[in-house]
Amino acid sequence: MTLSFCSFSSGSSGNSYLIRSECTGILVDAGISGKKIIEGLSATQTPEEQVKALLITHEHIDHVKSLKVITKKLSGIKAYANEKTWQAIEGKVNPLQQETFVTGEAFMIGDILVKPFPISHDAAEPVGFSFFADEKQITVVTDTGYITEEIFQEMKTADILALEANHDENMLKMGRYPWSVKQRILGDKGHLSNTMAGKCICKILDDCKQAREKKQRRILLAHLSRENNFPEMAFQTIKNVLEESEHYLGSNLQIHTIIKDEISLVYEV
Repeated sequence: MTLSFCSFSSGSSGNSYLIRSECTGILVDAGISGKKIIEGLSATQTPEEQVKALLITHEHIDHVKSLKVITKKLSGIKAYANEKTWQAIEGKVNPLQQETFVTGEAFMIGDILVKPFPISHDAAEPVGFSFFADEKQITVVTDTGYITEEIFQEMKTADILALEANHDENMLKMGRYPWSVKQRILGDKGHLSNTMAGKCICKILDDCKQAREKKQRRILLAHLSRENNFPEMAFQTIKNVLEESEHYLGSNLQIHTIIKDEISLVYEV
């Protein structure tokens, strides 16, 4: 069985991802227009009837913009969020399509095991997700101000890791945002910088080296800021951080940058 990941959009202007096995499609967030999500399904040759679930990480508009539209367009889909997130979302979906999960408790959607885990962001109860099928794992970690030990334990075993690399700290500090917004982004409930993402990847590689584990990893840099980052900077900063710790890109470690507002390649494991 293959497990795949595709980004329909990733960044402050809107987020939506597709996780797919041969039998099951799962959307993560609906922060772009319903039209763009349907176009993403078409571009990835994903039949609409195969999409069983829409998972919500948190209630911010760049993650739930078309929640109601998608649940109407895809009549067979169910929307999943934890209780606090549902309470924080304005405008509920059809109750027959609404499901509530408990953060930290895994559940099945089709043939994919889903595990929601807590992240650190200024939302009601934000989560990341891990997806498992046939001992393969895809993990999505964005919108978190720092990497807790719980997040680290979740992501270190992923074959494909979509990891936030939101901003360059110097660009952010010198940019046009009000100081209060800069503080929010830089805080523990804000967003990961390029450097923080690089250090997180180093920690994963160090941990696996100690365990003598040889795993092929693909890291997808996600949720890049439109104002305070660009793809080449994110990639090169993280590459520099890795090389300073004597970690190098190669067959066992690949890093790709997800471009904002574009449908990405389909990454399979």
